[in-house]
Amino acid sequence: MKVIRFKYQGKTLWGELKKNEVYCFTSSPFKNINYSGLKLKKAEVKVLAPVNPSKVICVGLNYHEHARELAMADSVEPVIFLKPQSAVIGPGAIIKYPSSVSRLDYEAELAVVIGKTCSAVSEEAVLEHILGYTGLNDVTARCIQSRDGQWTRAKSFDTFCPIGPCIETNLKKITNCRIKLYLNSQLKQDGCTSDFVFEIKYLVSFISRVMTLYPGDIISTGTPKGVGPMQRGDTVEISIEGLGRLKNTVA
Repeated sequence: MKVIRFKYQGKTLWGELKKNEVYCFTSSPFKNINYSGLKLKKAEVKVLAPVNPSKVICVGLNYHEHARELAMADSVEPVIFLKPQSAVIGPGAIIKYPSSVSRLDYEAELAVVIGKTCSAVSEEAVLEHILGYTGLNDVTARCIQSRDGQWTRAKSFDTFCPIGPCIETNLKKITNCRIKLYLNSQLKQDGCTSDFVFEIKYLVSFISRVMTLYPGDIISTGTPKGVGPMQRGDTVEISIEGLGRLKNTVA
C-alpha cells in the first residue's frame, strides 16, 4: 500500500494512492486504517511530506562502497545524527541554498517510518514497529561539515530534509532495493541496500536502545556512493525501487 499525506480544501489528510486516485482515510495510518469513502484525483490534492516526525535519525557511512569512496573504514557500530523537524519538506518543495554555503550536496537514502512507539526493541520485534518506507534526501552543506568536524549544523538548515513521495507499507525487496539519484536527469547515484554495513533490523533496535522512537519518526539508512554538489536551479530526483520518485528543485 502506498500511503500519502496531503492537503485538500485546507485540511491535512491521509489516504492510499492507487495510480492517480486517492482513497481517503478517516485518520492517520498510525491507528487502524479505515476508509472515509471519499475518493479524490491526485491532481486535486497537494502532496506533503508523508510524515511530520518528532525527529529524523540519520545513519552515516552505512554503505561499504560509500565508505570506500571516502577512503574510510567501515564503522564498528552505527554512527547516528539528527535532523530537526524544521528541515522536513515534501515532494515538489524547494530546497533553499543558504547564502552562507559554498557547497551543497545531495544524498539519496531509503528511510524507515516508525509505526509504533518503541524503546529497547529486539531485532526480532522490529518489523512489528515499522509502518513502511519512504525516500529521503539528506541535503548537506559539505563546506560546513568539513569545518565543524561534526554534522549537526551542516545537516540541519530549513529544507535540508526532503521526504517522500509516499510510505510504502509493503516494500518487497528491502534487502536488495535499488536507490538512484538523478541531477538534472543525469544519473549520479546508483546503489543497492545489499551493500548496507548494518541491516535495518539492527539499526532500529540499536537506535531504540538510545532513544524512544514514536509513530512517524524517521530513520534514514545512509547513502550509497556518488554524493556530489547541487547548484541553484538544479532539479534533484530520487528513485527508489517500489517507492516512486521524490523530486525537488534548488533555489
